[in-house]
Amino acid sequence: MSVLGVILAGGLARRMGGQDKAFLMLNDAPLLDRALARLAPQVDSLAINSNGDPALFAPYDAPLVPDLDDSRAGPLAGVLAGLSFAEGTGASHVVTVAVDTPFFPSDLVTRLRAAAEAESAPLACAATGERTHPVFGLWPVGLRADLAAALASGERKVDRWTARHGCAVARWQPAPFDPFFNVNTPEDLTEAERLAG
Repeated sequence: MSVLGVILAGGLARRMGGQDKAFLMLNDAPLLDRALARLAPQVDSLAINSNGDPALFAPYDAPLVPDLDDSRAGPLAGVLAGLSFAEGTGASHVVTVAVDTPFFPSDLVTRLRAAAEAESAPLACAATGERTHPVFGLWPVGLRADLAAALASGERKVDRWTARHGCAVARWQPAPFDPFFNVNTPEDLTEAERLAG
């Protein structure tokens, strides 16, 4: 299994005043830098999904992969962009993570793969307790065309699409804090600074 890691950084960040969350500073580093550093050791290659200004991403080695259209179809559009890019790289799977989740597990990819294999499922997603985090997922490149068709028909719910194919779940403990804690508001950023300390 060859895995392309895709950082989903295409959200509108309305609750952060429209700022691009990829470049929010958490202590001494942008959230994007933290996500790249955390994901890089777990995958064979990296890409960034964003519809932001390409000039902002020029300093990064990871290629910028925007959504395939401007419909703003949510996380599934970012997954599709990653799967489409992966087809040209030889990767068999994509693992996606959200840029605004600075503490996601360092064993994410290993455990997603193990969960998919244990349940003979094509897809896998992360969970803490009973709460799933579907954008933290393992996606086979072979499902790209099916996802493209689903988005074209108006599908926007990650869980509903993955359920059609079978999705294993890899679970983490929410203590001492949820590793999938994400930064949606200025208050969340303050809490992330506390947790990082």
